[in-house]
Amino acid sequence: QSIFTQEFLMLERIPDGWQESSLLGIADYLNGLAMQKYRPKDDEQGLPVLKIKELRQGFCDSNSELCSPSIKPIVHDGDVIFSWSGSLLVDLWCGGTCGLNQHLFKVTSSTYDKWFYYAWTNHHLQKFAAIAADMATTMGHIKREELSKAEVRFDTAFWLSVNRLSFCFPVFAETALNLNVAEYFSEELGFARTDLSVRVPYPLLLPL
Repeated sequence: QSIFTQEFLMLERIPDGWQESSLLGIADYLNGLAMQKYRPKDDEQGLPVLKIKELRQGFCDSNSELCSPSIKPIVHDGDVIFSWSGSLLVDLWCGGTCGLNQHLFKVTSSTYDKWFYYAWTNHHLQKFAAIAADMATTMGHIKREELSKAEVRFDTAFWLSVNRLSFCFPVFAETALNLNVAEYFSEELGFARTDLSVRVPYPLLLPL
């Protein structure tokens, strides 16, 4: 069983001090654009467009459409991407810089770590697929409502302690929170590249 399942899902009751929230409470889900409206100008070198096809295959190719590099949102290696229409999937993008097409979310958070909102989004995928099937429609018609109802729970004291540490020693806090779980997820997901946000600072390797 995964670390995430053991620590967050296999609980007989919500422990004291834990907080209940939603996917929208822990992360921002930024929708892409209809990139066919934003072709590169004559003096611009176009960026490949990330669509569901590219997300499924893990890279852009010579058949990928191009968009203007000045248009946002832009996707970089290590970004969490959630396809919410048609093919429902969430993945860590490792296919280079590209423009984000409509029907895809770029998932970010200024408070919580990448493994955390990735894991909770992935946890709810099966339920999202069932809802879309029952309504005989795509995820696009219910995306915000269902994201706001998708429950998330976590230890508030743990995150507060990490945030306090991050205020003074951001690199150490990031490693303390991410290292073991991120290593697990990198093996579990078979990431094509190492997530550059997860590093082991040299001082942490020294004895106290």
